[in-house]
Amino acid sequence: MGDFQPISSIDYLPQEQLRELQLARLKNMVSRAYERVALFRSRLNELNITPSDINTLADIAKLPFTIKTDLRDTYPFGLFASPMNEIVRLHASSGTTGKPIVVAYTQEDIKVWASVMHRTFACCGLDRNDIVQNSYGYGLFTGGLGAHYGAEDMGATVIPTSGGNTERQIMVMKDFGVTAICSTPSYFLHMLDMAKEMGIDMHDLPLRAGVFGAEPWTEQMRERIEQAAGIKAYDIYGLSEIIGPGVASACCAQDGLHVFEDHFYPEIIDPITCEVLPDGQEGELVLTTLSKQAMPMIRYRTRDITTLLTEKCSCGRTIRRIRRVGRRSDDMFIIRGVNVFPSQIEEALLRIEGTLPHYQIILTREKDLDRMEVQVEITAELFSDNFSKMEGLKKTIAHEIHNIVGINATITLVSPNTIKRSEGKAKRLLDMRKM
Repeated sequence: MGDFQPISSIDYLPQEQLRELQLARLKNMVSRAYERVALFRSRLNELNITPSDINTLADIAKLPFTIKTDLRDTYPFGLFASPMNEIVRLHASSGTTGKPIVVAYTQEDIKVWASVMHRTFACCGLDRNDIVQNSYGYGLFTGGLGAHYGAEDMGATVIPTSGGNTERQIMVMKDFGVTAICSTPSYFLHMLDMAKEMGIDMHDLPLRAGVFGAEPWTEQMRERIEQAAGIKAYDIYGLSEIIGPGVASACCAQDGLHVFEDHFYPEIIDPITCEVLPDGQEGELVLTTLSKQAMPMIRYRTRDITTLLTEKCSCGRTIRRIRRVGRRSDDMFIIRGVNVFPSQIEEALLRIEGTLPHYQIILTREKDLDRMEVQVEITAELFSDNFSKMEGLKKTIAHEIHNIVGINATITLVSPNTIKRSEGKAKRLLDMRKM
């Protein structure tokens, strides 16, 4: 497990060399999981598969999938492949449904995590001369410490502000000469609102880059953030079950996210048939850890919908890219027989001048008929007593939503700062039909 390449060269490995490294690590990982984790061993035995059956990277398709309920069913330590005296860190999800997801790290795992987050920041054009304000939440959530370790590994100056106390965050950003910010995109939007209230123009600050993740966001949202703050906004991707942040990152080309596939092997499957799809086809992202010691994950179904891109990236990196994850298969809601994703509503709103990227979808049921209301914040300039003007805007928004999702929605226009802000992941959907 100690065969990690230097930070400077690993993203540019020749394909043949990378595939050899992946196969060697995959064999080791399957053996480790088979020998040390009862769940994996029993599933492989059911399929009459042993680690010796993995001889090529294509053989990964023989292995069974792992899903989120497996982590809950084995709560808290049932998937650990290392004894507790080798585990130096535990993190956990928020546990909004049932028991939380518990994840573990050995000292070597922490080094890998710092390394892939270092590479993430390098992808985003950051270096040791940057002052990084880390507004991801610290604690059991993996975002804060994951970003912190990576930025420190790079040699940058890190300010661990965590989330919340937004007015102080803006003060720190201004007074400390912050050049890069890490947060969820929705929380940064809240920061932009707060800065405006404080009379601070982000364009006047040294801030030049935002490293945003932990929730799906659209390309239109990225453009809106870049224009509003005068920065480059980079999308990063990760999940606690795999390592936390640091699985994939956008680069200066901002055309997809490079997967650090020497540590995380990506596949795209049909979410219905579970068939492996060729590169270039959209489906569900499946990830296998290739170096995780404490808690190896074999073919973990992320529920995130994306595509593996095959074209070479202009940045020169040889590791493959995934398209921006704009939706999750389990974020989808069905209304009147139509599959809808919150990101589609966001896409519609961002096409319309005067709407703000703060919205909430409310689903209700009246007389056995599903109804969708979309509450939308609009700029103070547009929010007026002019009835015909407001009605015209509502019709425009409803038309755009109908064009994209094919559903008629009731539009409610609200003044700025009406919709509750989140310091973590934005909560876009309120489904009252189940209550």
